[in-house]
Amino acid sequence: MTDRVMEVLRRLRAGREAFAPGPALPVVDQVVATVLSQATSDVNSGRAFARLKARFPAWEQVADAPPEEVADAIRCGGIAERKARRIQEILTAIEDREGAITLDRLDGLDDEAAEAYLTSLPGVGPKTAACVLMFSMGREAFPVDTHVHRVTTRLGWIPAGVSAERAHRLLRPMVPPEVRHELHLALIRHGRAVCRARQPRCGECVLREVCAYGLSALSRRSEPPGRGAP
Repeated sequence: MTDRVMEVLRRLRAGREAFAPGPALPVVDQVVATVLSQATSDVNSGRAFARLKARFPAWEQVADAPPEEVADAIRCGGIAERKARRIQEILTAIEDREGAITLDRLDGLDDEAAEAYLTSLPGVGPKTAACVLMFSMGREAFPVDTHVHRVTTRLGWIPAGVSAERAHRLLRPMVPPEVRHELHLALIRHGRAVCRARQPRCGECVLREVCAYGLSALSRRSEPPGRGAP
């Protein structure tokens, strides 16, 4: 399986600059940023995060603010009321447990314990926890968002229909730790641009020769008209 994973990454790397991780956010910032990234583009979630920080310089201010003010600050990120409520619930839970809105205690925990702590926070699932572990803490996690889930299912790495939580458990050991960050981002780019949920562009996909879904789609297109008809 390692060979298959590395072949996919090799193909996705073609024509791109060498991978370099971006700057890491503090852990609490990454939790909030990941909530804001749900169901919107990176551009809009980035704007929402920047506006939230500009309006409320401290997380304690966000936790104590009227919900409608938090929602107004993040409006450009979509589903603002729901995200505002979730962010405030998370920040309040952290403050109740830690006495302050900080997650410095995670630095002293192993990956499994840190993940368990994060997923015990309101509305924090495996993807958000994995994003925090990988992006902020440099741990060997592998976040599975909708794009990663879709592409790896079509590649045949995981069975169709598995839950997001199960996908995390299946994919993490398949991917060598040293390439998890790079592959995660590469699969997201590929899922957005080529392996789309609707009308995937299999004919121009660099993975089509190693993709179960792509090979099947191209085979169907090459069949003579009427073949298989009763």
